[in-house]
Amino acid sequence: MEFDTDNDGGVQTTFQCGKSLEGYPGIVHGGVISSILDGAMGNCMFARGQATVTVEMTTRFRLPLVIGKQAKVSAKIIRVSHPLYLLEAKIIQDGKVKAIAKGKYYDQPKLINSDREFFNAIYG
Repeated sequence: MEFDTDNDGGVQTTFQCGKSLEGYPGIVHGGVISSILDGAMGNCMFARGQATVTVEMTTRFRLPLVIGKQAKVSAKIIRVSHPLYLLEAKIIQDGKVKAIAKGKYYDQPKLINSDREFFNAIYG
């Protein structure tokens, strides 16, 4: 997924809920949903030029994410208590919030420094 930054420092992108993401018939697997939310929160930190690792994450599944439709995922930073960051991400489909996650992310600057060329190629 390629994320765009928004005006308040968050990130967002749209994606297609393809058949390969299916868990139960017609809906996206919960593990895939959690991975998408985690990826969005990680990319929110990357957009700030920071590498972090997930230390805790909770996901709330509100409604089924339907296969064969497009959805939007977004993430933003809620609170900073360096070296910890609290983020929130959500997936919206058909104008309805389908899942929300909150995660704690720990700053890992050595990850950027260990492969600066790779990081710059991906995230500018």
